[in-house]
Amino acid sequence: MSRKTSSDKGLNIIIVGCGKVGVTLTEQLAKEGHDITLIDKNAQKVQAIAGMYDVMGVVGNGASYNIQKEAGIESANLIIAVTDSDELNLLCCTIAKRVGNCAAIARVRTPDYSREAGYLRERLGLAMIINPELETAKEAARILYMPTALEVNSFAHGQAELVKFKVPRGSRLDGMTIATLGKEVNLSFVICVIERNGYVHIPTGSFVMHADDTISFVASRNSTKIFLEHIGFKTNQVKDTLIIGGGSAAFYLADQLLRSGISVKIIENNRARCEELSILLPKAIIINGDGTDEELLKEEGITDVESFVPLTGIDEENIMLTLHAKQVSKAKVITKINRITFKNVINSLNLGSVIYPKYITSEAIIAYVRAKKDSMKKGADGSLSSGGNIETLYHMFDHRVEAIEFRVTMQSAVTDTPLAELSLKDELLISFINRNGEIIIPSGQDCIRMGDTVMIVTTHTGFTDIQDILRQ
Repeated sequence: MSRKTSSDKGLNIIIVGCGKVGVTLTEQLAKEGHDITLIDKNAQKVQAIAGMYDVMGVVGNGASYNIQKEAGIESANLIIAVTDSDELNLLCCTIAKRVGNCAAIARVRTPDYSREAGYLRERLGLAMIINPELETAKEAARILYMPTALEVNSFAHGQAELVKFKVPRGSRLDGMTIATLGKEVNLSFVICVIERNGYVHIPTGSFVMHADDTISFVASRNSTKIFLEHIGFKTNQVKDTLIIGGGSAAFYLADQLLRSGISVKIIENNRARCEELSILLPKAIIINGDGTDEELLKEEGITDVESFVPLTGIDEENIMLTLHAKQVSKAKVITKINRITFKNVINSLNLGSVIYPKYITSEAIIAYVRAKKDSMKKGADGSLSSGGNIETLYHMFDHRVEAIEFRVTMQSAVTDTPLAELSLKDELLISFINRNGEIIIPSGQDCIRMGDTVMIVTTHTGFTDIQDILRQ
């Protein structure tokens, strides 16, 4: 099998595993111009996905030296192992590191391995170990700490937050311009995206907000709750939560919530797993039973609980449980969806906060890929790029908007010039500058300096470098 050579367009990437994350990565990385080769034992899957995204495919065991060689490991820039087996993923990466001169990323979900992630990454020379269940739990916990929000994403090592909420009917924001709100609130914040009737806007100060708009704003972590309180939202974290399903994500979430003083009850069908969880989580209440049983849910307090998180392995069950909870209680609800792709249907249902583990995983990997591509890019004179490494990447509003945090490591056309004097692309907003841990919501007179991290929000896709914010 012949292999495409590396070009300015993108990297040579091998993806081992054609599950949900493997397919999501293939779709997004192929769209960004990278040369992808898939490896999986399932010939039917490889053929279907390779054909769908016009990428190359190899059928076989991803940990086999010969299979990796056939997939072009010797010229690959990166291998990403996302099979269902943690051990196989680690073995794939270990062999690839011995055979080729490439970076390696492994998906590892078992709590035992996750506790040793730093050690494994260092000893095996991996670029990244990613745990979808742990990241899902972190995202769910952030929302339960601030339950009026639909989403809470963290930037600048937790110093800044990107928060999404819906403007309720009767809200004082209905009919108010962003500029008026800015004069009213004595805080540094920036409203960076508004979705209305299916359309997304990167708004200016004259934009008028209305009821039912979905708004995302950025503020420092200390200012987020004060801002929400000012516009009429309660911000107390939930007191208790009822989790359905006792898998890894449930364990990670319960562990985090218990540490924050939130009471946790888990309903799990498997008796042996209940016994495991009662040892792992002595402060949680573990119930052995069917979490989809209406009577059991009533018995265990669904009508009075402050938050409800269905974490079964079946999307349809999670959705039905969410809709039931919405009918019988006032609980804050989070819905985990693994594979369903009917976005329009999901968006039309009142599911509360929706979390997609496959996107959480793929975004962390895509951020790494873009940073790696940028670091390999050369100018015409052979000089390195401007060093705008990507720290954090989030896709928002069904991948129509990207929020990217760049680390500025070198002087460039964007540094030491007032923002008002930069020729920025349309549909783009500089949301904050993080300077030595201080979050600056910038005005036109602020400058980007070397050593800062800078968050931008844009409807453009595929930025790899801080200079991409400038008009060509």
